[in-house]
Amino acid sequence: MPTFRTATVAEIVGERAGLQRVRVRGLPEGELAYGLTRQVGVVEVGDEVIVNTTAVELGLGTGGWHVIHWNLTRRELHQPGPDHIMKLRYTSLQSDVGTDELNHPDLPPSITATPVVATVVHSQVAAVAAVIKHLRPDSTVVYVMTDGAALPLALSNLVDDLLGRSLIDATVTAGHAFGGDLEAVGVPSALQLAVHVAGADVVIAGLGPGVVGTGTTFGHTGLDAAWTLAAARGMGAEAVLALRASSGDPRPRHQGVSHHSEAILRLAGGPVWVAPVPEEVRGLPNAEVRDIAVPDTVGLLADLELRVTTMGRLPEQDPLYFQAAGAAGAVAVDLLAGR
Repeated sequence: MPTFRTATVAEIVGERAGLQRVRVRGLPEGELAYGLTRQVGVVEVGDEVIVNTTAVELGLGTGGWHVIHWNLTRRELHQPGPDHIMKLRYTSLQSDVGTDELNHPDLPPSITATPVVATVVHSQVAAVAAVIKHLRPDSTVVYVMTDGAALPLALSNLVDDLLGRSLIDATVTAGHAFGGDLEAVGVPSALQLAVHVAGADVVIAGLGPGVVGTGTTFGHTGLDAAWTLAAARGMGAEAVLALRASSGDPRPRHQGVSHHSEAILRLAGGPVWVAPVPEEVRGLPNAEVRDIAVPDTVGLLADLELRVTTMGRLPEQDPLYFQAAGAAGAVAVDLLAGR
């Protein structure tokens, strides 16, 4: 059950489109909070706010941030949306964010031969995008964020950094995820919009930060990669999986090829392109191995001065994780060359 507490805004720490980060006073659980400005409006120093403290109290991976639920200083908020399509439906924060399917109702149903790289963990997006842009700098890379983890795109520092460096060129938010350059009701239409509206040569599709996992075979929201791969293949795309693998994770189930990668391949319903990084992927169900050269992804991220971690580990502390993700970008570029 949720916990709500009252606090006072003491300082505006940072702002970007759709997001405010603030310091509050009056809470024993911590001082940092963020607000989603498209849902609750902006706050100012001195405003009294209600914050949801549940995740911080449970010690979950929110980085120690509470969430502003409402600004008590404001009596009402009216921020009209573009049409009638709601996200966060049937919650107190449901919002008319619109959907770009209504703006582009006649898009082709296929995205023939477009590489779609499905990611399992959010940090993989950086490695995939960096390798694609390294090998083919003129390619247009579009990120589709699914709703398996964080729902607001504005929360992703990583995506903000990748956009600022032109490592990804546009974003689409699918399902209940929101805040992308384009909004989509689901993953298939998000893939359509990415290719036919945003002009993607390659689509990277996967959940945002804050993945949910239970340690069980199927109890992990990153497994939505299986449905993404199936949809991509059904739309005529080249389906590629960014394998989750690790040389630094202390948990046996993630060492080498993660059990999540194996589960996704099992559920994908058909062949999926993978790179032989690590080699033991050969022979797994539905794994179509594409033997290609893969750049040194750890070195590439270092050259770009791109700070990215997985479970707190830097690339040099878990090189296989980043090399396996980067290998999916190399597969995508190889597939592009063959079109």
